[in-house]
Formats: sequence, C-alpha cells, structure tokens
Amino acid sequence: MNRPVNAAARLDRLPIGPFHWRVLRLVGAGMFFDSFDNSMMAGVLAALVGSGWSNMALNARFISATFLGLTIGAALAGLAGDRLGRRFAYQFNLLLFGVMCLVASVAPSMDWLIAIRCLMGIGLGAEFVVGYGMMAEFVPPANRGRFTTMLNVISSSGTFAVALVGLVVIPMVGWRAMFVIGGCGALWVWWLRRKLPESPRWLESVGRTAEAEDTLRAIEQEASANGPLPRVVVSSVPSQQRVPITVLFTRPVIRRTLLAVAVNVTCLVGSYSFTAWIPSFFVREGLSVTRSLGFTTAMMAGTIAGPLIGVLIADRIGRRHGIMATGLACSCIGAIYPFLTAPVAIMFCGFLLVSCMSLFLALGLGGYTPELFPTAYRFRGTGLAQMVGRGGLIGTPYVVLALFSNYGIAGVVAMIATLYFSLVVVVAVAGIETNQKSLEDLAPGQPAPPQPLAAPSDAIR
Repeated sequence: MNRPVNAAARLDRLPIGPFHWRVLRLVGAGMFFDSFDNSMMAGVLAALVGSGWSNMALNARFISATFLGLTIGAALAGLAGDRLGRRFAYQFNLLLFGVMCLVASVAPSMDWLIAIRCLMGIGLGAEFVVGYGMMAEFVPPANRGRFTTMLNVISSSGTFAVALVGLVVIPMVGWRAMFVIGGCGALWVWWLRRKLPESPRWLESVGRTAEAEDTLRAIEQEASANGPLPRVVVSSVPSQQRVPITVLFTRPVIRRTLLAVAVNVTCLVGSYSFTAWIPSFFVREGLSVTRSLGFTTAMMAGTIAGPLIGVLIADRIGRRHGIMATGLACSCIGAIYPFLTAPVAIMFCGFLLVSCMSLFLALGLGGYTPELFPTAYRFRGTGLAQMVGRGGLIGTPYVVLALFSNYGIAGVVAMIATLYFSLVVVVAVAGIETNQKSLEDLAPGQPAPPQPLAAPSDAIR
C-alpha cells in the first residue's frame, strides 16, 4: 500500500458500538471459563481432603503444579501473541485447557490429576495475557479502563459461579463433574470465538498492512451504520521491525517491566493465597465440606462486586490512583480479618477483602499491565510480568501451609496484607498514569516519529 494503515488512530476514534461489545462478550466468555477452571481447585481440593482421596501435602503439590503450568502458559502466550498473532494465541490456549479439563475428569489417581493439571495450567495461564491485551488494543482510550474492568467482571463471575456450582454439584455428583462442566464450556467458547478478527494494531506492526486494512474497513463499516464516523487524526505509523525480548530490560523500558512484575506478583500471590486455600482452611478447622463451601460462596461474591466498582471508577480516577487506594484497603481489611470470631463477621469481612483483591486485580493485572508496553512487545511484556507472578505462586503453597500450621489463618492474612502495602509504596514512587491516553502515546523512550503520512480517504471516516 502507498499509505499507512494508521490502525491506532482509526481504532481510537471509533464510537463504542456492537463490534466492541461483541469482542467483550467473546473474549469475556473465554476468560469466564478460564476463571471457572482455575478457581475450581479450591472446592475440588476441599472435597478431595474430605473424602480421603488427597491430603494437605498432595493439595500443595496440586496447587504448585497448577501454578507451574500457569507460569509456562503466560510466557508462551507472550511469545506466541507477539510472534504468531493475538488470534492464534487466544484460540490455542482455550483449546488446550478445554481438552485437558475433560481428561482430568477421568484421572485415576491424585498423581495423575496433578500431572494433568499442570498441562491444563499452560492453557489457563495464557488466557489472561491474551484477553486483556486484545481488549486494550481494540477499545478507545476514553473507555479502555471501563471495558477491561467489565472483562474482569465477566472473568470474576467464573470464580463466583464455580463456588456456587460446586456447592451443589460436588456434594451431589462429586468433583469429577466440575471438570466436565469446565471443559465443555471452554470448548464451546472456542467454537464461538473462531471468527474474532486479528488485532489491526498487531497486523500493522508486523507489516501485514493489507490484512490490517481489510480488518479495519470491516470494523469501520459496521461502526458507520449508526452515522458518520469522526475524522481520522493521523498519527505516526509504528516500526515494522521485529523487536527482541531483550528490549524489556533496556533503559527506557526496564522501569515499566519491573513495575508490571511487582503489580502482577502482588495481584496473583495476594489473591490466590487467600481464595485458593480458604475452603481447605475451614475444613481443617472443623467445618463440613458443605458448610465450608457455603462460607466460601458468600465470600466469593466479592469477586464480582469489586470489578463492578472498577467499571465505575477506572476511567475516572485512573489505574495508578485506583491501584494505590485498593491496595491500601486490602492491607487494612487484611489486618482486621484474623481477629474476627463471629461467622457473620468473618463472611462479611472476607467478602470485603475478596472485593478489594478483585478490584486490585482488575485495575492492575487487567487494565494497567497491558498499557505499560507498546504493541510490538505488549504480549511479551505482559507475559513476562505474569510469568514471574505465576512463578511466585509455585512455592507460595508451601509458605502458606507453613504459616497456617504455625500461626493459623492470621499468619496467612498478615503476609497478604504486608504484600499489598508494599506494592502501594512502589506504585506511589515509581508508577505512571495511563488513563485516557492512547497506547501509542504511552510507549516508553520512543525515537522521534516519522513525518505523518496521508490519512485514509473520507470513504472510511
């Protein structure tokens, strides 16, 4: 082509319409079942302990195997997403964890279940990298925070749904049915998502301008059905050279890389250390499996309440200030939780803590991390941050188990509260604000842009 595609400017000036909502639904559906399959381990492991099929030590191995798979999946998704395309990455990972979920339902022993779970985790670990990255690249800056937090609402609904479904299914049918439900759901979404378009930003960045132009024209044609589109403000065209992964450790970028790593470690270790273990803790303290799952279901409602708040505030106060406020709330509520004794107080405070953790995850992992990196290495930057965060979870179960054995739930929650407070300090000192800015304007240390070229014709405005 004789003129640049100018994908960023053309996408950023589009009004929110049916295309954006369709992307949200389809990407969100995959992330719903990712959360469902990922979060089912809490109820499943509690049932396995209660039936004698497993014990706390084997449960720790299961959780560590899950996190090992999640770590590998996050890294591979970053590499595949930048090299082979966003579309390939989000379809392959969904197929992988859907199939492995069905295989897990017929596992003959706990050792087999642990091995299968590791492979399943590779697919599960990729979905967050791909889903949030895709949403960031399609949605205009003015609505990017709202859409990424809505995506987290859908994703978090999977966490609540698995607690609710597990409350009914596990006592009546058994834990194997949970894997069947999760696997069938994932494969159904894989079939529905096969027609989602490739990201025009990525196509342009790798020189596939004809495909980028065709995709953009189709999106613009759909958007123009409700009236003329705003004129394109011509921006610089991104370099079409391949960028090595070492760029993440260069002087202009390493601050973003370390910041993203710190946010992801806190999001993942803080959240999973609490939500993945709480049903097993309740069982160990004398509650029945059914009552434990009931307590957990009430608390897990916070996984939806938190991101819903994020939908209202993400584009108003910005991701940086939102992360700081939410992290401080997690730290304060976490400091109170261990001293509660009444069941209603435990559930209510737990609900508030889970709400804040989920809002923190929505703003940090979902909204903030993809915004820190430009298109050429967005998925590798996000994948690296999540890889380190997931990697930190591999050894976390043993730390949690040791803290619980010596200090009870109080020791575990104290660790979580300290982690969140430390991150608040880091973001206050080193964080940047990404709110209401084009992804291209946020790119760190870019050279002077080339002279602007001709805008696309009026026919596509």
